[in-house]
Amino acid sequence: MKETLLQQVNGPSDLKSLSSRQLPQLAQELRDRIVETVSKNGGHLGSNLGVVELTIALHYVFDAETDRIVWDVGHQCYAHKLLTGRRERFDTLRRKDGLSGFPKPSESPADSFGVGHASTSISAALGLAWARDLREEDHDVIAVIGDGSLPGGMAFEALNHAGHLNTDLILVLNDNEMAISPTVGALSSYLSKLLTDPTYNRFKEEVREMVARIPTLGGTLVQMTGRVEESLKSLLVPGMLFEQLGIRYFGPIDGHDLRTLTETFKDIKTHDGPRLVHVLTQKGKGFPSAELHPDRFHGVSSFEIVKKGEHSVNWDIGRTRGQEESEAATYTEAFSAALLELAKEDNRVVAVTAAMPKGTGLDAFRTRFPDRFFDVGIAEQHAVTFAAGLAIAGLRPVVAIYSTFLQRSYDQIVHDVCLQKLPVVLMLDRSGLVGADGPTHHGIFDLAYLSTLPNMTCMAPKDEFELADMVRFALTQKTPLAVRYPRGKGLGSPLNGDSTCIKLGQSELLREGEDVSLLAYGSMVSPTLEAAAILHEEGISCRVVNLRFAAPLDASTLLKAAKDTALLVTLEEHMRIGGVGSRILDFLAEHGVLTPCMCLGLEQAFPSHGSREDLLREQKLGPEGIAESVHHRFTRESKRRNIHGVPCRITGKSADPNLPGQGE
Repeated sequence: MKETLLQQVNGPSDLKSLSSRQLPQLAQELRDRIVETVSKNGGHLGSNLGVVELTIALHYVFDAETDRIVWDVGHQCYAHKLLTGRRERFDTLRRKDGLSGFPKPSESPADSFGVGHASTSISAALGLAWARDLREEDHDVIAVIGDGSLPGGMAFEALNHAGHLNTDLILVLNDNEMAISPTVGALSSYLSKLLTDPTYNRFKEEVREMVARIPTLGGTLVQMTGRVEESLKSLLVPGMLFEQLGIRYFGPIDGHDLRTLTETFKDIKTHDGPRLVHVLTQKGKGFPSAELHPDRFHGVSSFEIVKKGEHSVNWDIGRTRGQEESEAATYTEAFSAALLELAKEDNRVVAVTAAMPKGTGLDAFRTRFPDRFFDVGIAEQHAVTFAAGLAIAGLRPVVAIYSTFLQRSYDQIVHDVCLQKLPVVLMLDRSGLVGADGPTHHGIFDLAYLSTLPNMTCMAPKDEFELADMVRFALTQKTPLAVRYPRGKGLGSPLNGDSTCIKLGQSELLREGEDVSLLAYGSMVSPTLEAAAILHEEGISCRVVNLRFAAPLDASTLLKAAKDTALLVTLEEHMRIGGVGSRILDFLAEHGVLTPCMCLGLEQAFPSHGSREDLLREQKLGPEGIAESVHHRFTRESKRRNIHGVPCRITGKSADPNLPGQGE
């Protein structure tokens, strides 16, 4: 079989050996490989298909061994990975121990900066550029940022600083949805070519220097010519915002025209200072379904493809791969349905999200209540303080954001919500391990930064039915409240217990037991019940408690568990340090509880990417792993008690004969 062009490219240097006429064929082969791999592994499809030509042009013109390319978010790095020595391993994309779905410097020196969240590329690239200057090195630094990421506050801060520093920096605005200006066409293309042409720019500078040397009138004439140039550009060229910040603007240009892209980048290299190239691309380019529905094909699970021709340009999506999926609603769907019902009952209920209406389930709310729905874009800080403003004015804002992204708004939660004790409801979707997106997207720190805040209530449901009840409960409270819940399908049927009468700080007893108390939080309740059944067969009787609340804790239930059982075990899909287990340990210490306690959760490290099931199993948080850990610790504690005669009791300064277990 004849070797493809892609098979000949083992690195960027091989790409440069191809002729410009071969590049369109390479682009097609890249698209085929991306579609084929994503159909098996899942991943970000639309955004990666949209930047194939842009990626080729960047590596064709710049040198990945010396120049630094920084990708924003990282949703568009697949072609980059294929062209930078990772073609042979590309089939492992997003799999356990395989390639990351995002740029990762430890994976390849071609990945200049690790990313996963939006609006960071300009800041990082500016840092790289200034470090280059201080070291007196000579290479280009390029930041690629999308139109969705550009409105993020951090990006504007970086643009302002870039204009101030005035160092050599190339910014590529990948505009795949919203044109900054409708001035696109023959005139704009001509003007962009003119503005990037070295001869034109050299002539302009020579004229400026000549005029400046004219006695008396030179300075005035230079100012006048500058004003004329800027006036013409403001009429004919979009991007005056960048120009006013001190960043030269070029474009817009067709992001799928390889010849125009390569010529533009070659010309851009000859300029100094910060400059921005505005590139127009189509999300999902070459894949009909993704072109028609870019929002649905931003991130996809594995799927079967219906091949209608030789290349992926003629492919279409078939059914999802694998076994029949559960008919259970996802946690996101359960939240969405509950909020809709509550919004019908109370017209004060409003919904806020940060560029994720579909991902958070608020698209249905947007359709039903458009005047009460707010998508603020990639601006989580603004989302929280905006919600605080709504709350202080008497509305009931519900802010739905992925756990990993809410981290960006910590200061706003502290000062603008909790300090003012405002009834803002934070719905933390994708809490816990999220799977193949990996370390940048795991929501495993939220309890650590929320549960310590005064006035904040922290909850987690055991299933999708309890989540719906928690949404209703949350909207009855007059203080800040956060609900964390996992990605994916619910359990399909409610666990034993009553979740219809949630009371503040009250847990739920799901199973009686005499030896060990298993104190489970949120997504860990179901595997904990399974583990209790395994331990029962091994002769260990386990009490199972659905904690529901991490703040406030259920003091009476915890103290009773310490009195009645020989070992307390906390379980959570969160970092052990800083999670509900840490809070319970602190509570037990304060109350002088001597009963041994073991905290099961995630280790103090960034979990890798892979399926959620594999990652939970690796952390021993599946039913078998839980049972094994509890059995080992209980056996050890039993031997220790037999040897030393250590009783399980409660003592200390807070002893109160009215509390369970006190006064023994």
